[in-house]
Amino acid sequence: MNIGIEQVMQSWGWDNISDEQVYDEEIKIALMADELGYDDVWVVEHHFEDYSFCPDNFVYLAHLAALTKRIKLATGATILPWNIQPLRVAEKAAMLDYLSNGRFILGFGRGLSRREYEQFGIPMEESRGRFDEAADMILKALETGVMEEHHGQYFDQPRAVIRPKPKASFRDRLKQVAMSDDSVEEAAILGAQMMQFTYKPLEVHKAEIGAYCAAYKRHHGTDAPVPIMTDISVCDTNADRAAENANKYVRNYLLSVMHHYEMMGEHFKDAKGYESYGDTAVAMREMGLDAVADGYVEGQVWGTPQQMLEGFEKRREVIGDFDVLIIPRFAGMPFEIAERTVETFAKHVIPELKSWNIATTRAA
Repeated sequence: MNIGIEQVMQSWGWDNISDEQVYDEEIKIALMADELGYDDVWVVEHHFEDYSFCPDNFVYLAHLAALTKRIKLATGATILPWNIQPLRVAEKAAMLDYLSNGRFILGFGRGLSRREYEQFGIPMEESRGRFDEAADMILKALETGVMEEHHGQYFDQPRAVIRPKPKASFRDRLKQVAMSDDSVEEAAILGAQMMQFTYKPLEVHKAEIGAYCAAYKRHHGTDAPVPIMTDISVCDTNADRAAENANKYVRNYLLSVMHHYEMMGEHFKDAKGYESYGDTAVAMREMGLDAVADGYVEGQVWGTPQQMLEGFEKRREVIGDFDVLIIPRFAGMPFEIAERTVETFAKHVIPELKSWNIATTRAA
């Protein structure tokens, strides 16, 4: 089982926290993860707001590459429609792989925030087409060392050589965030390991994972990698304290998500490629925000080490084997709580999870 940390670079929920302090705290967490035995650290790409601000996750990971010794470094994710030159993504991926001595993991995403799309001047309905076209260009360039001449719907590119030359193939270290039906299919087409945030009922995740595995088998003739499941987590040896902090901060994180993505908004129903979010928005409006928040907190894995192990095992019984990614710092949480989560999870949970007989692939 692969076990990592995702960093969301958030100041939402804090009073008078500086952007510098956000980065200082997240860097400390990344260094702890390197020392404590986590397999990888992921960082988001987001822009403009307190919800999350990491406008160039390649730059951040290059900084971590110089500070860390062994941990793998992942873009979680690079939002392809916002990166308007696929050539630059390929170049940065190749360069970061050199700087990290082959520790770089390339993760793709499509993006969901209407406000971020608007501020980039990119119509949201173009996201799927831009993603598909850019992903194909980038992956071919990283395999061959050349981005060939291309004239597509969104990108015109003369032939260009990637320097430094790609160090090794990314085909076995390609990840994709996939939270909609078409993104699940696209992850399978690309041959990427699928990453999901656990905010849906487990039976829904199970169905999406099944669709991914079937599509992967159809396109590649082999079994798919197990999915990566991501939780907003609090881990503490004190059960009451864990519950208090989870109910406060995990709930607050959900509120930040609802605000940033306008999750109950009407706009999804008219946004090409986001129709499934329109259905989700309708369901959320019917449930009401309090019920949505209660369900979200309940759906994450948090608590004492034993409670977290039981939560992962319960999930495994429903969806099958998976890799683990936790987000330990978010939504106004004091640093000492995040620090305690990272340390306690590493000491008490990771050794047990590593002892499980977890497969690396899933049959369709």
